Amino acid sequence: MAKTIHQEVSIQASPAKVYAALTDGDTFSAATGAPAKIENNAGGEVSLFGGQIAARNIELVPGKRVVQAWRAGNWEDGLYSVARFELQADGNNTKVVFDHTGYPDEGHDMLEGGWHKMYWEPLTKHFG
Repeated sequence: MAKTIHQEVSIQASPAKVYAALTDGDTFSAATGAPAKIENNAGGEVSLFGGQIAARNIELVPGKRVVQAWRAGNWEDGLYSVARFELQADGNNTKVVFDHTGYPDEGHDMLEGGWHKMYWEPLTKHFG
């Protein structure tokens, strides 16, 4: 049975700022310290962490939702998972409800920890 990663994190910034960090290459790079190229449109290409991650934006709803076809560079050609970021205002913070599905089973533990290490911790520090 396919596994799913479900994570919820609170970031001390508005949904608009968190959305920008997920959809603007310069903002993502400033937050994570990693190279990023992000085409900010549905269908746009995404290259993160110096090409280690490739994605394509499926759905972008400013300040609310980012859905990407997402893959690690070492995956079999043509294999994409779905990464979904739902952004909800929570006082002065943003609650990010994140779901990742369709990835190779053997990648579960690395991905589950990787989202915290490569996304949530840097974003929390950047905005904190």
